[in-house]
Amino acid sequence: MDSDHNSEDESVGQSEDASEEEMPRLPPGLSDGEAMELLWQLRSRQRNSSPDLPETVSRLIAPDGSTLYLVGTAHFSDSSKKDVAATIRAVQPDVVVVELCQYRVSMLKMDENTLLKEAKNINLEKVQQAIKQNGLMSGLMQILLLKVSAHITEQLGMAPGGEFREAFKEAGRIPFCKFHLGDRPIPVTFKRAIAALSLWQKARLAWGLCFLSDPISKEDVEKCKQKDLLEQTMSEMIGEFPALHQTIVAERDIYLTHTLKQATRCVEAPPNGQKVPGVVVGVVGMGHVPGIEKNWEKELNVSEIMSVAPPSRFGWVLHTVIKGVLMGIVGYACYRAGGTLGRSLLSLPAVKSIVENLRISDA
Repeated sequence: MDSDHNSEDESVGQSEDASEEEMPRLPPGLSDGEAMELLWQLRSRQRNSSPDLPETVSRLIAPDGSTLYLVGTAHFSDSSKKDVAATIRAVQPDVVVVELCQYRVSMLKMDENTLLKEAKNINLEKVQQAIKQNGLMSGLMQILLLKVSAHITEQLGMAPGGEFREAFKEAGRIPFCKFHLGDRPIPVTFKRAIAALSLWQKARLAWGLCFLSDPISKEDVEKCKQKDLLEQTMSEMIGEFPALHQTIVAERDIYLTHTLKQATRCVEAPPNGQKVPGVVVGVVGMGHVPGIEKNWEKELNVSEIMSVAPPSRFGWVLHTVIKGVLMGIVGYACYRAGGTLGRSLLSLPAVKSIVENLRISDA
C-alpha cells in the first residue's frame, strides 16, 4: 500500500506453513525475469474469472476494474475457514486483507492450542499490559471483552481468528500475493468507545460482560453468518448502546472500506510493468459486510475517526476520585497492617502495579 499509510496497512511476512514445497516448482536455469513471468502466467491460468463461491462472499468492483471478493465470516467457525480457503484458491488474489491490526497480528502465527491457553489465561500481566496500552478505563474494558472471548473459547473448544490464520496460510502459497492488515488499531477503537459512553452505560456494559454465562453452541456461531439474524442482533445492540455500535462497528466499517479500496487497484504485470486490474480477497466479520458495501462508492475520510478526544472536566474529576479511593484503600490497608506488614504489602507486585498504573494513567 502507499508508503504514507499507517503500519497496520502494511504487508505481513509469509506464513512458515507455506513451505517451498507448496510453491510452484520452476525449471532450472531461468533468469529472475523469466521466473517471474512464468509464475505470473501460472497464476493467471489457475485464476478463475467466474468462480462458484460460497454464499458468504460478496463481489465489489473498483473504478479501475479491479475486483474485491469480500468474505463475511463468523470468528469462531470452521466453515468460515473453509470459505476463506476456497475463495483464495479460486481467485488467486494479488492481495489478501484481513480484519486485524498490528496489535493483534500475533494470532496469525500462534497454533490453536497456544491461543486456547492464552484466551483462558487472563492474569495480572495481561491486565497491566492492557492498562498501559489503553489507559485505565479502556484497558479494563478490554480485559472484560477478553473474558467474553475466553467464555466463547471455553464453550466451543475453539480459538478465535481461525479464518485469519487460514487466509495467512493460503496467501503464502500464491505467487506475488501480498498480505495486509486492514483494521483500525485496537487502542484507538477502545479509547473512542469508552469516551462515547456515559458513566451509567459503562457500568451497565461492564456488569453485563462480567456476568456473561449463557451457553454458546457451534450452531449459534454459524447463525452469525446469516445476514438477517445478524442484522436483528445488531438492531438490538444499537438500541442498547448506540454509541458503542457507532465506534466499534460503524467507524470500523469506514476504516475497513478505506483499506480495502486502497488494496483493490491495478497491479503491474511482469516483465513489462503493464497495469492490469487487481484481484483482492477481504476477510472480515459478517457484521461489517453491509457497512463496507454501503461505503464502497463513497469518498471516505478516516482521519476524523482516528482521533481520541481529551477527557471532559467531569471525566477528569471522576478519574481523580477513583484514583483517590484506590490509593486510600491501599493506605488504610497499610495502616491496619502496621509498619512491617504494611511495607510488605506495599512490596507485593500486584499492589505496586496498581500504584504504578495509576501514576501512568494520571500522567
